[in-house]
Amino acid sequence: MSEGGLPVVTPEGPPEGAATVAGVLLAAGRSERFGDRNKLLAPLAGEPLVRRAVGTLLAAPLSEVVIVVGHDADTVREALSDLPVTVVENPNYDEGQATSVRTGIEAVGDDADAVVFALSDMPAVAPETVGRLVAAYERGLGDALAAANDGRRGNPVLFDRRHFDSLRDVRGDVGGREILLEGSESALVESGDPGVHRDVDTLADLRDLRGEHRS
Repeated sequence: MSEGGLPVVTPEGPPEGAATVAGVLLAAGRSERFGDRNKLLAPLAGEPLVRRAVGTLLAAPLSEVVIVVGHDADTVREALSDLPVTVVENPNYDEGQATSVRTGIEAVGDDADAVVFALSDMPAVAPETVGRLVAAYERGLGDALAAANDGRRGNPVLFDRRHFDSLRDVRGDVGGREILLEGSESALVESGDPGVHRDVDTLADLRDLRGEHRS
């Protein structure tokens, strides 16, 4: 068992059926710890950090990709203007991450069997990790799944549609953490991907991700 008592699973064997899984990238926050600039627009390997995070979802087996913007919405939207994604604005982003989760669910609508929620400040997540979440879901290994590395919970996370109403009711900055940790069919999906723990909160974090070393 992992932290929080969640089982760690590995998707093996044939799927129980094909699922329609949408991706939602949460990109509405203020980046207050990063400084004066919007960290989502900071360059990483020649493109804005948010664009790198979107690329992960576009390369994964998802039916559609929705980006939820808020702070500096027009500029973030412009950085993604040529990508095959749906961008929706959360006017209430200052009230916490839960409002962006709610906005993403509303944008996806009733056609998805499940949604993968990813964070825009975690651009090191591999597309294969998202694919493993989808594969675990299709194999019936859980209805609330989080990517893990060495058994330690990270992001992104997947929720079956049966949790959508509960996610709409969440408040503050916790997202769906309590739903995941308290669910009877929740699990961690081992990814072998250290990117599931690498977020960019500060300029130092971005420098580390770039492989830069300060003197």
